[in-house]
Amino acid sequence: MRPAGHHLAQLNLAWLKADPEDPAVAPFMKALDRANGIGRRSPGSVWIMQGSGGPDTGNTGNYVGGNPRMLPNLTLRGDVASREQFVWNTVHRQFYERRAEWFRAIGRQHFVMWWVPEGHLPTLDEALERLEYLRAHGDTDFAFGWAHVKDAALWKSHGCAQTVAE
Repeated sequence: MRPAGHHLAQLNLAWLKADPEDPAVAPFMKALDRANGIGRRSPGSVWIMQGSGGPDTGNTGNYVGGNPRMLPNLTLRGDVASREQFVWNTVHRQFYERRAEWFRAIGRQHFVMWWVPEGHLPTLDEALERLEYLRAHGDTDFAFGWAHVKDAALWKSHGCAQTVAE
């Protein structure tokens, strides 16, 4: 349940199979700006972390651990329902269904959600700390996955396992 005066933050890490400039991941890279634009305009969208701002780059200017293939997606939404709708009922779902073409399996939890006070924009470092907390402690109110959200159901019917969420 959404605490009053809070937004839902989420971090999802993706490990590209090739460098962002490689033709092997070009279909994904070329669609990023479109998908992020839909995300920004979709109901419930509050904020999306920006990358370099170059065309067909999405958030790729913000990679993790010095690895240009480890891409973060960090967003704020008004509530869980709008997050679910964006993930499963927009063009984002097409990315999810094709993820094996472009991404390597990370092999451990790489998706986390948490509540932030309205007006606060989480940093990538903050998001990575939440993810590490989730990995160490499991679902808590401090850091959680889909299974912790009682009202979330679409992830179950779309074959989304906790370790490969989104």
